[in-house]
Amino acid sequence: MSTKPNKSLETFANPMPERDYTIRIEVPEFTCLCPKTGQPDFATLNLEYVPDALCVELKSLKLYVWAFREEGAFHEAVTNAILDDLVKAVAPRFMRLTAEFNVRGGIYTTVVAEHRQDGWQAPEMVQLP
Repeated sequence: MSTKPNKSLETFANPMPERDYTIRIEVPEFTCLCPKTGQPDFATLNLEYVPDALCVELKSLKLYVWAFREEGAFHEAVTNAILDDLVKAVAPRFMRLTAEFNVRGGIYTTVVAEHRQDGWQAPEMVQLP
């Protein structure tokens, strides 16, 4: 596996495809560039997904995220592009990407993008006493 940034996402077989379960991944060091000023934008990416047949391999995700460091992108565009790439790679039952960008000019931006597989219904939350 490469140790240089690249946009190739690797996957592995879901070890429990018969069960709905949630994978949560936090990426606290996401960086891209402001397309207007070229200044760096920093964000924490929070990925939550219910896998189907595949899961994303974490080192490849790290290198994928690293590949945005020198790219200019609006927060909305980069969040949706990352979600699209992840959905294409793993075809999850459900996926949500929340990008919490650090303050710039007194403004915080949070972008939430979701994907839901056709026909998939989230299981009901069990409330324990």
